[in-house]
Amino acid sequence: MIYSRIVATGSYLPPRRLTNADLAAELAAKGVETSDEWIVERTGIRARHFAEPEVTSSALAFEAAHQALSAANLQAADIDLIIVATSTPDMVFPSTATILQNKLGITNGCPAFDVQAVCSGFVYALTVADSLIKTGTARRALVVGTEVFSRILDFKDRTTCVLFGDGAGAVILEASQEPGILASSLHADGRHAGILCTPGTVAGGSVLGDPTLKMDGPAVFKLAVGVLEAAARSALAKAGKTDADIDWLIPHQANIRIMQSTAKKLKMPLEKLIVTVDQHGNTSAASIPLALDSAVRAGKVKRGDTLMLEGVGGGFTWGAVLVQY
Repeated sequence: MIYSRIVATGSYLPPRRLTNADLAAELAAKGVETSDEWIVERTGIRARHFAEPEVTSSALAFEAAHQALSAANLQAADIDLIIVATSTPDMVFPSTATILQNKLGITNGCPAFDVQAVCSGFVYALTVADSLIKTGTARRALVVGTEVFSRILDFKDRTTCVLFGDGAGAVILEASQEPGILASSLHADGRHAGILCTPGTVAGGSVLGDPTLKMDGPAVFKLAVGVLEAAARSALAKAGKTDADIDWLIPHQANIRIMQSTAKKLKMPLEKLIVTVDQHGNTSAASIPLALDSAVRAGKVKRGDTLMLEGVGGGFTWGAVLVQY
């Protein structure tokens, strides 16, 4: 039987780093009051990175992909599948994945497409790539989560604009005789679409509706904690594993309280929770691969470790992937 394994990771953060104090100063100039204490208490976030105006999601993805390729000692031409998870594509179409394909110089005709599941996007994309490798459609996939969420924030709404950041994370998934992606569990419930959305669209050559992010924070928090535990347990059951088998929990980095609550429900000590939200903010589809790469490069995550990756986001979407790293 063919399985898929993560053979390398990579990530990239744009150089411009804003601490909470930096952001508070910029917002004060616009008549919006906030503070480091207010942000940290509610979210655990202390800093985030913003891309410069001319930098696109594909540009961030390109840097993260190069890191992953270098770590795997591969050339771009070795890739035969590209999946990009993003809610902030370079343009309406073509897909950011095809733009990335061109930037990488891949001319082998491999399939390249985007997955749009917001903050759950990377979990969705990883599951799709795993399935395509298992069926023999691809042998080596580049899976990237990349976002420039700073482009869709309302900087007059302090309840949302302090939460998000920009960045990209990538993994290379390769066909293997040994199990790597052990199980996944994906879900969505469109009845909750309105609690986290960016309701604008393009029509008639102009923006129709509001193109900035809207969120009902309490509703998202309440829903997130429950569905994340359920998705994790579903993935564990499919793999014949239990809570005790998880070495590292790598959740979507949205809010430290949600992350810690999920860890406690899975009976995991907090020292086994990978946390980057304090330095990256919420980078949506990029947050899980960013956190994974950070943990790998720090020497925390090692070969043979069992990882629980899980995300929840607008749609409302959620999911979990159990990985033997």
